[in-house]
Amino acid sequence: ADSLDALVDLALAEAGKSGVAMGQYLWRDAAKLPPYGKALHALACHLRGDRVKVAELRKNIEQFLTRDDENQSAWLELPAGSWWWCWHNDEIETQAAYLKLLAATDAKNEIGARLVKYLLNNRKHATWWNSTRDTALVIDALADWLKASGEDQPDCTVEVLVDGKKLKEVRITADNLFDFDHALVLEGAALATGEHKLELRRVGKGQLYANAYLNYFSLEEGIRKQGLEVKVERAMYRLVPKDRTIKAQGAAGQALDQKVEAWERQPLADGAQLTSGDLVEIELTIESKNDYEYLLFLDPKVAGFEPYNVRSGYLEKGLHAYAEWRDDRSCIFVDRLPRGRHSLAWRMRAEIPGSFHALPTRAEAMYAPELRANADELRLEIIDPK
Repeated sequence: ADSLDALVDLALAEAGKSGVAMGQYLWRDAAKLPPYGKALHALACHLRGDRVKVAELRKNIEQFLTRDDENQSAWLELPAGSWWWCWHNDEIETQAAYLKLLAATDAKNEIGARLVKYLLNNRKHATWWNSTRDTALVIDALADWLKASGEDQPDCTVEVLVDGKKLKEVRITADNLFDFDHALVLEGAALATGEHKLELRRVGKGQLYANAYLNYFSLEEGIRKQGLEVKVERAMYRLVPKDRTIKAQGAAGQALDQKVEAWERQPLADGAQLTSGDLVEIELTIESKNDYEYLLFLDPKVAGFEPYNVRSGYLEKGLHAYAEWRDDRSCIFVDRLPRGRHSLAWRMRAEIPGSFHALPTRAEAMYAPELRANADELRLEIIDPK
């Protein structure tokens, strides 16, 4: 029995048909089903009132559950395999099937809300997922979750206070759930220098979700790295030539020792000293919470540096990315950024003596300006060779 049988069995269960024989075969072969197939089979078992099988199948599915407490999201980390192109191993559809299972069997589980956030974060251009099929299945699962959790029936009043002063009050009900006035914007003098306390108060029933975005210009020395959905760290290395040879075949077939280019990377700490002419490699380590598209990594050029490669083009190291070397910055364009850790690297040459600030690398989503991050600032000194 396979995932297609599980899909058919679920359709029979939803239609009120018994499907006893098929259910027995599926239970016999449940260990071989992917998480998607197990979720479908568990839904059919739930409709037939078999709680023991539902609990066992959920336990098996949830061994793949990954939580991100910092981002308050969760997802099933699917095992790698040779069937990734099949519908029953589709990443988005599997999350949707698991969400439908939670909505049907455990609507109060906090994993459901985390899974909803993960699915919403992984839309394409904030509108759809990968296809009309998985988009329809996700919307179906979200509707089930919204109804089962009771979040479609709020009845509350929310107050927003800043430093103890109420600046906004809004009534949220089922009638205005999707179009109530949900934003409070503070600009300029409304946020004076110093600490401020933002407080949300809810009276009544219903879940309250909130996001806060802060956009500011900093004059501080030593800007520190920031980021949530995407994080970026910048490291700089002095490249020191190293003797290295490889065995090569000569014209007469003889073995030759052939010299090849090799470098030793020496990490540069904040305040490090370089000599004019030194070759420096800049490496970005990028951590992404979700799959994203069309990001720009903007690295302000240190005043005493010049690009090693003067012609724009695709980088040889790390992610598939296109680099443009401009007068005052290096612009690295990434069209696809999968979830996980990645790296980008390129080279610059230290030339003009002096003390310089390497301003932070900035990460920006080109079509979602609220998605951004920055690396640490560094200070470097370049001296004349002795």
